[in-house]
Amino acid sequence: MSRLPDQRFWSGKRVFLTGHTGFKGTWVRLWLSRLGAEVVGYALSPATTPSLHGLAGSTGLAAETIADIRDGATLTKALRECNPDIILHMAAQPLVRRSYLEPVDTFDVNVMGTVRLLEAARSLEALKAILVVTTDKVYSNDESGRHFVETDRLGGHDPYSGSKAATEIATATYRDSFFRSKGAHVGTARGGNVLGGGDFSEDRLVPDIVRAAIAGNILDIRSPLATRPWQHVLDCLNGYFLFCEALYGGDVSAKSLNFGPSPDEAQIPVGVVASSVQAAMGLGQTWQDTSAADKPREMHALGLDPAEASRCLSWHARLSQAEAIDWAARWYDQWRRGEDALSLVIGQIDAFTKGA
Repeated sequence: MSRLPDQRFWSGKRVFLTGHTGFKGTWVRLWLSRLGAEVVGYALSPATTPSLHGLAGSTGLAAETIADIRDGATLTKALRECNPDIILHMAAQPLVRRSYLEPVDTFDVNVMGTVRLLEAARSLEALKAILVVTTDKVYSNDESGRHFVETDRLGGHDPYSGSKAATEIATATYRDSFFRSKGAHVGTARGGNVLGGGDFSEDRLVPDIVRAAIAGNILDIRSPLATRPWQHVLDCLNGYFLFCEALYGGDVSAKSLNFGPSPDEAQIPVGVVASSVQAAMGLGQTWQDTSAADKPREMHALGLDPAEASRCLSWHARLSQAEAIDWAARWYDQWRRGEDALSLVIGQIDAFTKGA
């Protein structure tokens, strides 16, 4: 079973978290605050209503700045006021289909937003580690079904994937040109498709299931036979936190790491995930395939090999893909029945860290 974050390490650490109003960002600040970290957030207002950030309130935040990652002056001011020990950069335009509609903004936010952050961070005195979160989609995907390793060629068939691959290159350039000499360690994290309660984003499978259930509509899904490296948000974040610990101490040679389910575990198609979530929520297992040749292209097969994270960090997914689906479904089912979102998040963090 995977290691967990070291509370002795995180207690008292100042963490500058970009993207703290997003789905994963909210889980990050709630978990880090329980570990004793002082979390300062920087992000735009939530993009959806409801949002997990709105449902959870300000719990877990020492301070926050609501601003654009591309606003260099405001970003620099917020960073200097925080003077963080660790930067965890998650702010992004994270949606593949939106990137087809807004390609320039996608590259600007994801690449130049990261460049502005790294540039502003160069003058920080206390900084010891920066982790830039990219995606499993940074690889040049030939759809052969193989599981990508960190040394595979980067690429991108869509603007989102291409922007994140470019972010990897920009981050490596800043690491080698500026941060290596100042003793701050920089890494990138490539996480698989994350499932978890509180994601209300557009064009994502589980949020679409919840919206269809609430509205009483038949669920529309795309590419029901497509496979993805599904994992629970807590498994992914556990990897991020362990990577931050290792970067801070200079204890890891890897500069980029994959986080996802083991290649030994059978991949689960989109349609099976949809039916499994519906069943766990007590819904009718009905959906319709709305795939079309004239729709934006999305990869049919995608897999990651996280063996390097296992070797470097003793990280493994603690939940199977089936368990990740069940945990996410139970969160949404309990929330739609009136349970408090914050209490549900805290309950799953506690269950995860206790090995439940």
